[in-house]
Amino acid sequence: MNKEDYRLEIAAALRRELGGSHQAIKVSMNWTGASERTAKNWLAGTHGPAGEHLVELMRHSDQVAETVLALCGRRDVCISLELACLRTALVRMLTTADEIMGGET
Repeated sequence: MNKEDYRLEIAAALRRELGGSHQAIKVSMNWTGASERTAKNWLAGTHGPAGEHLVELMRHSDQVAETVLALCGRRDVCISLELACLRTALVRMLTTADEIMGGET
C-alpha cells in the first residue's frame, strides 16, 4: 500500500458512509473537529486523515474502520466484528419473537 492508495481508499470509505454532498463534509468536521478544508481534502482523496482524526473517523464510521483494518491486512478482525453484530441482532430478534409468541399463549 502506498500513500495514494491510502488516501483514495479512505475517501471511498467516507463517500460510501456519508455520500458526496456538502453534508458529508460537515459530518466529517463534526466527528473529528477538523477544518472544512481538511474534510474536503479527505473526501476528495487528495490528503488522508492521520492520528487523532483517523481514530475519530474510525470511531464514527464502520466503513472507514473496515477499510483501515483491510489495509492493515486484518480482514479477520472485520469478520469478527461483523459476526458479533450479527449475533447481537439475532439475540434481539429471538427475544422479540419469544415475547410475541409468549403473549399469544
